[in-house]
Amino acid sequence: MNPLRSQAATALTLVLSLFVLGTAVFGARDALVQRSIFLSLVILVALLRYPLFKGTRWWGLGVVIDWALALMAATSCLWVTLNADIIMNSLPTAGTPEIFMTIVLVVTVLELSRRAIGLIFPAMVAVGLGYALLGQYIPGPLGHRGFDVYFITETLLLSDIGLWGSLLGVAATIIAIFSLFGAFLLHSGGGATFMDLALRVSGRSTGGAAKIATIASGLFGMVSGSAVGNVATTGAFTIPLMKRLGYPAALAGAVEAVASTGGQLAPPIMGAAAFIMAEIIGTDYLSIAAAAVLPAALFYWGVFATVHVTAQEEHLGHVPDDQIPKWKSILRVDRLASIVLSISGLTIGILQGMSLQTAAFYGIAGAVAGMFVAAVAQRIQSSSDEKVSASEKRPSILKPILRQARTALDEGATGLIIVGILLAGAQILVSMINLTGVGVTLSSMIVGDGNAPVLVIGLVVALVCMVMGMGIPTTAAYVLVAATLAPALIKIGVSPIAAHMFVFYYATLSVITPPVCVGVFVAAGLAGERWVAVARRAVMLGAVTYVIPFLFLLYPNMLNPGFSMGYFEAALSGAVFVASFAYLFGGARISRWRFVDITAWLAIAIVATIPSEAGLVLSAAGLITLIWLRHRKRPSALQSAA
Repeated sequence: MNPLRSQAATALTLVLSLFVLGTAVFGARDALVQRSIFLSLVILVALLRYPLFKGTRWWGLGVVIDWALALMAATSCLWVTLNADIIMNSLPTAGTPEIFMTIVLVVTVLELSRRAIGLIFPAMVAVGLGYALLGQYIPGPLGHRGFDVYFITETLLLSDIGLWGSLLGVAATIIAIFSLFGAFLLHSGGGATFMDLALRVSGRSTGGAAKIATIASGLFGMVSGSAVGNVATTGAFTIPLMKRLGYPAALAGAVEAVASTGGQLAPPIMGAAAFIMAEIIGTDYLSIAAAAVLPAALFYWGVFATVHVTAQEEHLGHVPDDQIPKWKSILRVDRLASIVLSISGLTIGILQGMSLQTAAFYGIAGAVAGMFVAAVAQRIQSSSDEKVSASEKRPSILKPILRQARTALDEGATGLIIVGILLAGAQILVSMINLTGVGVTLSSMIVGDGNAPVLVIGLVVALVCMVMGMGIPTTAAYVLVAATLAPALIKIGVSPIAAHMFVFYYATLSVITPPVCVGVFVAAGLAGERWVAVARRAVMLGAVTYVIPFLFLLYPNMLNPGFSMGYFEAALSGAVFVASFAYLFGGARISRWRFVDITAWLAIAIVATIPSEAGLVLSAAGLITLIWLRHRKRPSALQSAA
């Protein structure tokens, strides 16, 4: 990127960050005003960050096209900003100028989606638009009366249910401020502290290096919300570490890919899905986050246990003592200040009943305060370690903090660009799905006459979710399957939160599910291994996640946290199931015949999922017995602690 373009992008990310912070402090503007300003800034930054024909002989033509798109798209957004009251109060009809502006915005959003993530997602949106325009020519139940370009323009541009709908609204408010919150938390020193904590907690245990990847990727993922970003960030450290300690390259890549995927499933952010799910269902964010706690805990326990068993069976080593940081170096004021103060600010804001945007702003303020505390603590420490002459000039405390804050603002806003573009594209697709009624049609086709068992319908929905989510970032994949497939489960009596969590899990799993498994591709590149080998190990490590969503259907109380017998039974069932799957896919041996071992562990897992007290008792007793038999066979395993 040339210097002028880079400086312009940096300046616009600062404007976007300040706009987001202002929204958090003073409240959002009217819906169309807030969303049109946000989208205009996102488009402008994206055009600068993802130039057309970069590095080719067509570079000059690309610059001209980008300038034209920037001018037309920004003007179209500004027109909506200035005419927001007229649009909302007088229901204007579409003419040639409105059609032109709609085409400009749709083409710009889809082209930027193509540049940022590839062709699959914008192609799906284009198919949705074509379906709305040409539905009258489609035979069978999927056909519809069709809509002309005027009606589609009125839906997309001249209403708040099209391009300016709730998904873009969530992106422009809650997701935007939490993107900045995550960036401040990581760039104030939280990222390095998370990694050192993971090293210290699990480095010495069996499979320690893989457990570090699991813990570190989970911690990163809980605030970053990007599976592929997690793989690239933490994997750059954990994958080489595992390989140095003798881990097969395929296993090293698989551990990182699966652990990073789990960050999408764990509160508080869940890849931004928690906020979108709350908006779609019509409930509060805290209910979604609370419901996700037990399934996320089961996921990470499953990965952690599978790694432990695999390390035992394959005799994998732990991290050398000289590479493990001391508690004294981690539990220092300058290391923990930003983490403690940022999370405290967020928590206090929520407990005080403030909006999530304002609470996140308090979290950012806490992170900045933590930077000051850390800088002062380091200054005091350096003063005690060595004497500084009175004439010697001390380095400024303020300048490094301003650099950290500026980096956090820039990277937070830059990370928001892809989310904003994707949700704008997803909003176009969802509005076409709602306009044509294809979601209801697909649900009716899946459910049929309603006599099929719920697990059979769930299996069909799961398979379709994984196919539809392939090659698409988690947030966009969830929005797509939520609009088209969640209604099928709700129609047969599944609660809305269980239905949406079910499709969300399977949309997320597309990140590690062949053939289009983006997280695996990145991990394989870092590991220097064929992606097929990494994908095979990833599916085995994450096998438990392919079944956990069915527990939502069998044990609805799993998503209803509280001190109830139903929640306890769901937790016990999940724990026994996850443990048996960990031993199964970790290759645990209890006999000389592998077939017998597989049958025994699989039988325990199946019995654990049967909703009955007898089944829970039997499966728990069977699991304890099999673990005892395994430890008798391998006495050394008793000396290895997870």
